Amino acid sequence: MVTTMDEKQTTNQPLLSVKGLKQYFRLNNGFFSEQVLKAVDDISFDIQKGETLGLVGESGCGKTTAGRTILHLYQPTAGEIIFNGKPIRTKKEIEAFRTKATMVFQDPYSSLDPRMTVSDIIGEPLDVQHLTAKGKERTDRILELMDRVGLNSEHATRYAHEFSGGQRQRVGIARALATNPEFIVCDEPVSALDVSIQAQIINMFEQLQEDLGLTYLFIAHDLLVVRHISDRIAVMYLGHLVELGDAEEICKRPLHPYTKALMSAVPVPDPNIARASKRIALSGEIPSPLHAPKGCPFHTRCPHATDQCKESMPELKEAEGGRLVACHRTAEVN
Repeated sequence: MVTTMDEKQTTNQPLLSVKGLKQYFRLNNGFFSEQVLKAVDDISFDIQKGETLGLVGESGCGKTTAGRTILHLYQPTAGEIIFNGKPIRTKKEIEAFRTKATMVFQDPYSSLDPRMTVSDIIGEPLDVQHLTAKGKERTDRILELMDRVGLNSEHATRYAHEFSGGQRQRVGIARALATNPEFIVCDEPVSALDVSIQAQIINMFEQLQEDLGLTYLFIAHDLLVVRHISDRIAVMYLGHLVELGDAEEICKRPLHPYTKALMSAVPVPDPNIARASKRIALSGEIPSPLHAPKGCPFHTRCPHATDQCKESMPELKEAEGGRLVACHRTAEVN
């Protein structure tokens, strides 16, 4: 069978494309004055079907805002979200997109309504999207979702406050799966959990991806978790992407100075390797997005910064091995 060019393009088409995404918030300072907070400032990337893209960076760098803006929980200031080759723009397109794209939130204690039973929480997306009939069909679907995430049928009539953190997050994941999504934004889904529970939830995410063909944007600040679950990693700093590439390659040989500092802080279980490795300590505080520096956003903390870095923003462009790096001096410092 001969494959046409159009079929090849369809096969290689990303499930999700983010192009020039910006999310600015206008803050009222009183006396008719405003400031603009550039939480996400012109980021672009693709995610292939069945892939996990890890999005990492310090707290406040814009990771969560990026995830929420992609799902149109915030109206994008600029840029384009393309899902399965179709731009998401109109209200009707956003509503259709939300049946195929959903989110698992960070805090299982605040993301579940304490007045609703587990059955009501998981069944709510089914009701909103009119995916099942009332009665037995709805109940069977809820019990199926509970079983998939490791919850027992007797949990259905209980309330969220009766569960542990790990069980609550399982309820949140079951709710996210209710609409049969293709794409899930995982917003630091294990950061509020005990380490032993984290491993169980991460393994469940991997099993769900294998069973259901899911695609993830996995937002986290724990680099060990991100390295384990991700196919590729995108590193974010002050609203910008500074490096993007294969997860193992980025962890073994980071190219951007900020990524190097991040990776040097990852604990190593082997004491001999840990003693031999050198921690890169960054001087200074991360600038406020309200007063972002001109030029490269990292130049105020970068040991390799030059006058060019202070004046012009580096483009995210291809370096070695298909890696994308936003640095004027990539070739010189590696």
